[in-house]
Order: sequence, then C-alpha cells, then structure tokens
Amino acid sequence: MELVDFIRETQAEVKAQMSEGAALYDELVFSDIVMQHMSEIGMTFEPVVCHFQSRVGNAVLRLTGYAMSEDVDQLDLFVSLYEGVDVPTPISDTDTKTAAEQCLRFLSLCAEGKMDSKLDPSSDVYSLALTIRETYNSLEQIRIYVLTDRVAKSKTFKTREIGRKSVRLEVMDIERLHRHWSEGKPRDELIVDFTQVSGSPLPCVYVPGETEDYDYALAAIPGEALRFIYEKFGARLLEANVRSFLSVKGKGVNAGIQKTLRDYPEKFMAYNNGIVLVADEMSLAQTAVGSTGIAWLKGLQIVNGGQTTASLYFAKKKYPDTDLSRVRVPAKIIVMKVQDAAREEALVSDISRYANSQNAVRQSDLSANKPFHVEVERLSLTVYCPDGTGRWFYERAAGSYNTMLSREGTTPAKLRTLKEAIPPARKITKTDLAKYLNAWNGLPDVVSLGSQKNFDRFMSTLTVDDGEPLPPSPDVAEFKSMVAKAIVFKAVHKAVRPMFPAFQANVAAYTVSLLAVKLGERFSLERVWERQAVSPELISQVAIWAREVNDVLHRSSGGRMISEWAKKPECREAVLGATYSDCSMNIAEIR
Repeated sequence: MELVDFIRETQAEVKAQMSEGAALYDELVFSDIVMQHMSEIGMTFEPVVCHFQSRVGNAVLRLTGYAMSEDVDQLDLFVSLYEGVDVPTPISDTDTKTAAEQCLRFLSLCAEGKMDSKLDPSSDVYSLALTIRETYNSLEQIRIYVLTDRVAKSKTFKTREIGRKSVRLEVMDIERLHRHWSEGKPRDELIVDFTQVSGSPLPCVYVPGETEDYDYALAAIPGEALRFIYEKFGARLLEANVRSFLSVKGKGVNAGIQKTLRDYPEKFMAYNNGIVLVADEMSLAQTAVGSTGIAWLKGLQIVNGGQTTASLYFAKKKYPDTDLSRVRVPAKIIVMKVQDAAREEALVSDISRYANSQNAVRQSDLSANKPFHVEVERLSLTVYCPDGTGRWFYERAAGSYNTMLSREGTTPAKLRTLKEAIPPARKITKTDLAKYLNAWNGLPDVVSLGSQKNFDRFMSTLTVDDGEPLPPSPDVAEFKSMVAKAIVFKAVHKAVRPMFPAFQANVAAYTVSLLAVKLGERFSLERVWERQAVSPELISQVAIWAREVNDVLHRSSGGRMISEWAKKPECREAVLGATYSDCSMNIAEIR
C-alpha cells in the first residue's frame, strides 16, 4: 500500500471510530490509534488517552496521552498534531519541536510539584501529575513522542535534561507509521553499524546455514556497545514479530546481573547465558587482525536476553561508575533468509519461543493459529447478519481486514459494496474479542490490564495440559453470542465516552461486567444479534449504572490513579459488590 492510500485508510478509520462515538475529537481518535499500535509492537506500554491543553504564564502546556511501565520506572508522554489530511503533507521541524517543548513544560512542572495544584482533582491529568511528582526521582527512562498525520523531516530531537533526568524526544509521523504497518515488521528501522558503535567490525564465527531459512554467527558483543544500542532503540529491540515485550525489571535475575556488572564485570561472559538475536540482513568485513567480523546488522531484534540488555543500560544509568568496558556478552545471531513473510514470521516466533528460558513469551501473535481463532475466523466468513448481506470480520492475523479489502475490492464499486457489507465497525481483532468476552464474564480488572495482558489471560482459559481434551470449538450460536457481546460493549463504550472527562475505558469495562452480573441469563443476547443493536432503554439504564460505577471507582480508589486501581481484583470486588439502582423493567433485551 502506497503512503497516500495508507493516509486515506487511516483517516477512514478515524472517521469510522468517530461515528461510533469513540471520542469527542478526531485528534484523540488518531492519537489512540497510533498509541495502541506503538504499544502492540513494543515501543511503549499500555497507553491512556489524556487530553490536556493550558497556559501557565506565557507558557503553553500540551498533552495527549501517556504510558507508564508496570513498575512505574519508565514514562512515555504523547502530544499530537493532527490535521486530517488525505495526501502526504509536510510538517516543519519547528512545529513538531514546539509541540515537544509544550509537553516538556508540562513534565517539568509536574516534576517540580507545581502542576497538580492547578488541575481538577477529578481528571486523569491530575492523577498523572501527582504520580509524576511522587515518582520522578525513581524514573529511569522518560520519552516524549510527537504524533502527527503529516510527514516530518526529523524523527528525533536532541535529548533534553529535566530535573537531572534525560528526556528523549521522538516523532511518530504518518510516514514512520506507514513503514511499520506496511512492512509488518517494527524491526525494519533498527540498523546497527558496529564500525561506528564499537570502532571496528564485531569479531565473530560465521556459519553459513545448511538450509535456505537462515545463516548464523557467534560473537561476544562489548557491553558498552549493547548499552548504546538499547539507549538508541529502547524497547523496540525486544519486540520482534512474536509480540514478546520482555520486562526489564525481573527482580531476582536483574539483581544478579547488576551485582555481576558492578563487582565482577570481567566475569560477565562466564556467568551470563548470553543473548539470541535475529536480523534481516548482515554485512561481513575483516577486523583489524584479518579475522571475520560483522560490519552491520539490519532489522536487529533480541528474542532472548532482553533482561540482560536492559540491565546493562539501567545499571550504567543508575551507577555511572559501572565499568562496561570490561563486559562482553555472548551472542548467537541468526540472519533470516526466508523470503516468504508468513514463513519468516513463523520461524521467528519459534526461535523466540524455544530460545527464551528466562521470560514468558507473549502469545497474542503466536496464538493466531490456535484452533479457537481459526474457527472464529471460519465462522465470520460463513455466518451472515440477519439482513442476509452483511457480515462481521474476525481479524485473526493483524492487517488481514485491509488485505481483504485490497484483494477483493478491485474496483471502486466493488470496494464500496464490500465496505457496506463489512464496514470497519464490524471488524473484531483477537485482542478486541478477548476484551469483550472477559468484560462480559465479570473480569473488568483483567480488561483494565491492557490489551496484551488481557489477551494472555483470555488465552490461558483456552489452554490445556498435554493429554487433556481441547475445549469444544465455537459453533454458530456461540459466534452470534460473541458478536452480540461485542455490540453491547461498543454501545456501552459509546454511551460512556461523553459522560466523563477521564477513565472512560475503565468505566465502560466495569459497566459491561455489572450489566452481565445484574441481568445474567435474563439478558437476551439473541435479540441483540437479531437487531444488530441495543435498545434506547438499555442505553438509558447503562447511563445510570455508569455514573454509579464511576462514583464507586473514585470512592474506593483511596486517592490512587483510577487507571491503576481498576487493574486490581480488590477494585473488581469493591465495584461489582457495591449497591446500585434497580434495573428498569422496560428494557427490551430482558426476557
């Protein structure tokens, strides 16, 4: 897909979500699309849309969203510049840099403790400001991203110092986003030139592959070089196609690595198991002594040893006297030769799964071929809506909806007919389905963990030990029930969005769970499927319960950030166990 087509597809997605009531402003919808994508490929953590714009003195402050690591030691802030353009349009470095500076000012005032007193205590910005103030000294990584639907000349700016902390400034423009989505491999941008990083090619033992799938090399990477690579690329090094974002804070292992780095750096090679890398391309060159060396790697990814790599970076940052010049890290480097994208993805997935011994690999992409997802996809292709013409689309593999449109919509008329029958609003991704079903099953705390963790929990319910029978595959009736639950969730989310200034996603998830708990078997999912919508009376009841849910969330939080409190089982018990208004008997969906 060309850039101009991608821009138009993105703007169509923004409009589709706006029509569903996803947000009050198209800028926020665009920002959410980009932030969710960055989260999925491991560039950031679970993001929260958080619109804020104000003026303090002569200074303009802006914020569009944020993402914080689970251990509250890494923070990403986002600020967007959205124009709604439908052709590639440049944006000046002056504009993107100004936006970054406005976000920097917000960060600076939060760090100094001067921001929270200026904010409404009921807003998520207030909770964020408090959290930054309380945790700033312990933050180990801070990044600011400018998001834009235009094309930026510079993708990064000079790192800034705020309160003795380094703040990295990056731009995620439409061109960079297109590169990620069209290539399907976030690692494409990652190029490491060892002649620059280490001063010379990296000595290695190169072994040509005996198959057409890959070559490989064995090397010992200097600790300082690995630290520099992580500083430059961050969590993107740890992603690959398997969607395995590896924690940098595994307490036991991390402590052992840090002790070795500080006390016995020269023994690191002997003590550490090493790392496993995959790369798309490798260039060999001679070292100074005439041996074989690696000049550069393109598409570098660490599929095992992410904790080791991140620990090098954070150990040096926390203890500047750590001598990484004496550290060598054993590395196995696998260079892909597979030309078929599907085969390559499967091979990388297997390499990551089998190589990984210290950390669990995320399953969201690996699970695409599980029988459950294959069967749901088959049903979505064969089960028509009650009108006999429309269908729902189950996106088992990322991007398959757009692929279907490109493959079957070969003329403008065919494409228009296809979109009428299967509009974007009827697309359900794997992580979407896990969200809808877990919310309906009374697990709003799990839904609030974010798409990937919620998906992992969902998949665990479908996993059986060796020798145990597999759960039955979904049938037509169950597929219709799933779609009905999706319709209910989307309707609740649309109703909740304009009601509250913050935490709408949490309120929506908890309200859906409350609805399912309150009405149970009395609720007719069959009617929702038949009507492909919910009744106005149900939405009126949802509005009443959503306000009460929001009140309980705030009362029970004890001053904690709602988005974090909502992830706790204690929160689920407090909210679902509270007293609510009686349900109206005039709701059409009640049997």
